[in-house]
Amino acid sequence: MIEVEHLSKIFNGRKAVDDVSFYVGKGEVLGFLGPNGAGKTTTMRILTCYMPSTDGTARIAGYDVFEESLEVRKRIGYLPENPPIYPEMSVESYLDFVAKIKATPSSRRKAQVDKVIEECSLGDVRRRIVGRLSKGYKQRVGLAQALLNDPEVLILDEPTIGLDPKQIHEVRSLIRNLASTRTVILSTHILPEVSMTCNRVVIINKGKVVAMDTPEGLAAQMKGAERIALTVDGPPQDIREKIQSIEGVTGIHSNEGGTDAPYSFTVECRLDTDLRPVLASTIVSQGWGLLEMRGVSISLEDVFINLITQE
Repeated sequence: MIEVEHLSKIFNGRKAVDDVSFYVGKGEVLGFLGPNGAGKTTTMRILTCYMPSTDGTARIAGYDVFEESLEVRKRIGYLPENPPIYPEMSVESYLDFVAKIKATPSSRRKAQVDKVIEECSLGDVRRRIVGRLSKGYKQRVGLAQALLNDPEVLILDEPTIGLDPKQIHEVRSLIRNLASTRTVILSTHILPEVSMTCNRVVIINKGKVVAMDTPEGLAAQMKGAERIALTVDGPPQDIREKIQSIEGVTGIHSNEGGTDAPYSFTVECRLDTDLRPVLASTIVSQGWGLLEMRGVSISLEDVFINLITQE
């Protein structure tokens, strides 16, 4: 559905996007993840025909975004970081106006506006002025305009930025529902967004793709930077020194600020090293109480920070 090959964009001699390639299958939700300034928005603007690339190719639904941009625009819905709304219009009149711009036939226009209002749960505010709505509702109006042409592909750039926790939850649920019948690219720097909504992840940093896999696959690639959580009843400084001296231990981090026993911390171990038996015997042999030992799963946040730091 979406094919990007060796895409690059240069601004004033600096590569904002540098040889980016990825593929999104039909019905897939792809998380496009990276820190601020990584090149996410520039890539989204190229895919939505808002700007040309310096090099490379991109195709959506089989159409080239540079040579067949009108065909591409018919098949995509785009929600930029700042929703393109007219604050002085009512929700209903604004969506009708956008439907005209998108060349929706007059015979279908009202039905299409009603449909996106229902999809985005805007029925209670359809006659209210857009500028007087909460940020969460404005985001919904932005999503509704992106859906007016019933697109095959939905491209969302930071769809929950600036929202409160309740609004974030509502918009995420809405995105999950929309994704059931569409191919979606979700560009964000908010990690829970990706974990909760995406099938696959592309991580970009400094304009380059640094990783591409499912969230579980990315965690598996880091498997072996094993982490073990321990709670030990004993002198904290002695515990740290003893554990740190064990071969295969690469780091030890306190889980709490206090220095009183029992002491909780996380041990990082070398790749493919299971140090649980050695840790247990070492602690017991010192006469300390081993109150807890458990493996700590690697989160998408751990993967993200590791990859960005390496870069």
